Amino acid sequence: MRNDSFSIVQLFCCLWITSYALPTTDAHAKDYLIQAGDTLELSVAGAPELRQRIPVNVQGVASFPLVGDIEAAGKSLKEVRSKVQETLPTKEFRLRTSEGREIPVIVSPQAIDVVIVEYRPVYLNGDVSKPGEVAYRPGLTVRQAIALGGGYDVMRLRMNNPFLEQANLRGEYESQWLEFAKEQAHIARLRAELAGQPQLDRKSMIDLPITKDAAEKIVNNESELLNVRLTDLTNEKDHLTRILEKQGQRIGMLTEAESKEQEGARDDSEDLNRLQDARGRGLVPLTRVAEGKRLLLYSSSRALETGIALTQADRDRADVERQLEKLETDHRSQVLAELQQAEVNLAEIRTRLEAASTKLAYVGMVRSQLVNGSDNKPELSIIRSGEQRNEYIEASEETELRPGDVVEVALTAGLIPKPGAHAQK
Repeated sequence: MRNDSFSIVQLFCCLWITSYALPTTDAHAKDYLIQAGDTLELSVAGAPELRQRIPVNVQGVASFPLVGDIEAAGKSLKEVRSKVQETLPTKEFRLRTSEGREIPVIVSPQAIDVVIVEYRPVYLNGDVSKPGEVAYRPGLTVRQAIALGGGYDVMRLRMNNPFLEQANLRGEYESQWLEFAKEQAHIARLRAELAGQPQLDRKSMIDLPITKDAAEKIVNNESELLNVRLTDLTNEKDHLTRILEKQGQRIGMLTEAESKEQEGARDDSEDLNRLQDARGRGLVPLTRVAEGKRLLLYSSSRALETGIALTQADRDRADVERQLEKLETDHRSQVLAELQQAEVNLAEIRTRLEAASTKLAYVGMVRSQLVNGSDNKPELSIIRSGEQRNEYIEASEETELRPGDVVEVALTAGLIPKPGAHAQK
């Protein structure tokens, strides 16, 4: 029992009399203000159980064991450390001995230390190979941050042979212009087809950087296709029109025949009435009346058949009229759908042309630098969060960064061709 008491007192004293301050590795402890995204570390001499990393959350709060939440954002490390050194010694925690017992321990303020172990990252934006976050370390310069981001964008392009790269891009660029010319002529042909015009409207087509022979071939092919499609449409319409005329002639003949058949049936009906009247007076035999009935039945049947044929002919003519109308509607719908898709294709080709133009510009810059030894310097600037608003700072590669800085990188080269320069040749 005496040995245990002696051990407790000895441990208590060991922790309490530790009056030296632990060394800090924070180079910015004097003037740096803690912000959300930083990570602090608490350590207590002789109590490794209390060592813990505490992130500063988005609300700017750091949650320390036994101490609780501390508003850390906007405060210096010294202020946060003083707050912990002031509060933690008033708390009691239990330490487990080698015998498995728990003993209460109170630490001395001088045994407590709080340091920054991880800072907010800095961010790279602009002409670098890998824009985005870069881990911050005290003393980090713009040059080092760009190196961690993969270097300038022009350095990435130098991984390939810029001479071969430029040749490949030039071929792709010219091929895209040919596709642009084809789609442009395609659209002109569809619009002429909608209007029923036999010729393409060349005024609607802009001049493109392709050879005159290639442009003429593209336009001639579309013109031939326009004539073929218009001719096919005209032939189909003529065919239906001829069928419609024949149906009209047939209806006319059936109408005339129906009129005659109905007239004959009326005559036979009158004859039958006279025969029946004469038979009642005994002037004609019964066989003559029966023959009159057969004639009336035959003529009525003929009139009915002719009426049915006339009704069917009317239906056939209506069907042909609908086919003729549907031919126009279907053709217009088909051409409109094709025109819409062609305009989408033209927009996509234009986007690819802009991308190829941009690539050519950068590759041309690399090639010019390799040939001419250009030593143009990048434009560097830093966006730094202030207390009330952001600060914009001109920088060099040797400028030291602070946590949370945003580095804007812009390469400059007087020999970069303009994206539209190729289209003007």
